[in-house]
Amino acid sequence: MTTAAKMPTLYLSHGAPPLADDPRWPGQLAAWAADLPRPEAVLMVSAHWEDAPLAIGATTTIPLVYDFWGFPQHYYEVQYRAPGAPALAERVRKLIKGAQDVPDRGLDHGAYVPLVEMYPEADVPVLQISMPTLDPAALYEIGRKLAPLRDEGVLIVGSGFFTHNLRGLTPGAAEDQAPGWSKEFDAWGREALAAHDVDGLLDFLHKAPAGRLAHPRTEHFAPLFVTLGAAQDDLGAQRTPIDGFWMGLSKRSVQLG
Repeated sequence: MTTAAKMPTLYLSHGAPPLADDPRWPGQLAAWAADLPRPEAVLMVSAHWEDAPLAIGATTTIPLVYDFWGFPQHYYEVQYRAPGAPALAERVRKLIKGAQDVPDRGLDHGAYVPLVEMYPEADVPVLQISMPTLDPAALYEIGRKLAPLRDEGVLIVGSGFFTHNLRGLTPGAAEDQAPGWSKEFDAWGREALAAHDVDGLLDFLHKAPAGRLAHPRTEHFAPLFVTLGAAQDDLGAQRTPIDGFWMGLSKRSVQLG
């Protein structure tokens, strides 16, 4: 990768395919991207790809993974033909020993749904890697190993959902009508991030109120730990470009560094 300005790290709540139809959210993602330095490449860690050992997705442009069911047909016709990032893949192999290639695995909706809004021209190379575990400390260490990529212009993005309990979805609810467990977890997470309480965030199932209600399974919070690890000592340079709730779920999204 070429030398470039040091990039921040991001954790974003990626929504579902209908995010594109939301009256505010796409514009928030677009404004966020416009405010960032232009990346040389994007490295995505999505809640929707767990594979061990750590896997590297396609380094060439191949079809997307429509990993969702029961939606209208037009959501399965979305295209996002971003360039591959073979040079970035090679850097990841050097930083993460034992990483495996999965050349036929395209971007899933946790990757392309937000990228369609952030970089709609699909002109930034994108590489996706898997989460080989949901263990917070292990994911944090992966982030630390990937941190040097920031100095090479790589935007490291953890893509999940700040609260994610699909049984608790409240379609049509106003933002102030989110369920109590979602509001409580969101408030705790906001305060933990502001306090740079990495230990508390890593132990969120025990430290956060309603941790298991907010995340019956933890894969949507897990990408945050890669983001935190890659941020290294930049937690003080922090902003929250997106907050609030969508169908009762917190869409809090943060930038570190």
